[in-house]
Formats: sequence, structure tokens, C-alpha cells
Amino acid sequence: MITELAPIGLHELVERAGLLTRIDRKYLLPASALPVILAGLPGDARILEIDGRRHFGYRSAYFDTPGLDSYRTTAQRRRRRFKLRIRSYLDSDLHLLEVKTRGPRGLTIKDRFPYAGDGVTLSPEMRAYAVRSLEAARVTVRDPRFEAVITTRFERITLLLPSTGSRATIDRGLTWTLPDGGALCLSDRMIVETKSARGASPLDRLLWSLSHRPCPISKYATGMAALHPDLPDNRWHRILRQHFRRSEAS
Repeated sequence: MITELAPIGLHELVERAGLLTRIDRKYLLPASALPVILAGLPGDARILEIDGRRHFGYRSAYFDTPGLDSYRTTAQRRRRRFKLRIRSYLDSDLHLLEVKTRGPRGLTIKDRFPYAGDGVTLSPEMRAYAVRSLEAARVTVRDPRFEAVITTRFERITLLLPSTGSRATIDRGLTWTLPDGGALCLSDRMIVETKSARGASPLDRLLWSLSHRPCPISKYATGMAALHPDLPDNRWHRILRQHFRRSEAS
């Protein structure tokens, strides 16, 4: 089904649906549901294609304070919360520092900065970028000594839904790894995320018609809760019980 979708290049996708400020909805589904979802997409749906590739490898190295402020404010559903990561596009060897915060009405706001390094460490300059971005979003960080705490890897396909100018991503082959080597894998699950400027996208409506509902999964926070049982996990307890399992690092 992926090969049957019309392609779109990266430049056109960003031009038509960059959506750095957006409404996100996430769904955790069996990987086996992918053919049904693709078959139900609108006829004008397009898929990101770069150099003939439609699947892309991603790595995200997440950073937090010594007190895990990013994790704890997310667990407590604080409005002034954030995520800080280095997003690596493995097929193109591109790395970006990304700071995600929450804006009015639950909008997700993402700031991006060029990153040069090994993908898992922050230079003083990168730390300064992050602090300034958080201050601009009125997010208070008590101790900005950001440290790498968990890394995720996955394979992504990206869709454009032209009728609403919305995007969607489908992530499979999900793995999480701690600095000490602890790991978990969700090889039989996928995360579908819709991204729209406002309202529901055609993909949201399709998923709702199939009895799938958004869930509060966060690659960062849910992975941390699964691999650190001592952390408060009430927000993700049901998801962890139903979908996650521990595995040894390879």
C-alpha cells in the first residue's frame, strides 16, 4: 500500500505543512493495522519520498535536568512543560536540537537549532540555545545542567493530507535505550501521530471510525516510566500494562 501513494518531496511538504505550531494527537496501535489505515486514507494523500526512499530511520536523544523536570512536569500535566532532544535523521546524517513546549489551547510549539556533534551530547552553546528557548516560552528550569537520559530509535513514514493541510507520521520498530544499556522494544506496535493547525484531520476521523482513540503516549516519558519503575507513572499506567514489555539490551 505504501508504494501506491503519490510521493511528495521534503521541500514541498515543509512548504505546505511545516506545522511547527500545531495540535498533536497520538495513537498506539498494533503494527498489523497499517494496511487498513493506508487503505482508508483520502485519495489525495501523499507520502514523503527522498531519493526513492519512503521509510526513514530516526534517533532521538532526550535530555533532562538532574531532577528530571521534563519528565515530572509531563507526568503532572503541568502546562509549562518541555521536551529537549537531539533529533537525528539517520538516512541523511542530519542532526537538530529541538525544544518542544506547550502554547495556548494545548498547541505544541517546536524550536529547532542546527546541531553539530555526536548526537548525544550538548555543547555550552547548545545548552544556551535551549535555556533561551525555554525562557521565551516562560518555562522555568531550576537546574539547566541537561543530561542525556534515554534514546529512542524508530522507522518513520510521513504523510501529507492536502485537503486540510495536515500531516501524519507512522513510527514502527520502536526501541528505547538507557545510558546504562537497559532497553525495551515494541516491535509489534506503532505510534500514529496526527499534526494539524486546527481541528481533526481525515486520518483522525478514520481512526475514530475504527474505534481507535488518542492516548497520552510520549516516546520520552512513557519510555522513562517503563525503564524506571520508581518514577511516578499514573498517567501512563494503563498504556504500560497493556503494551510495554522490558527486554535486555542487545
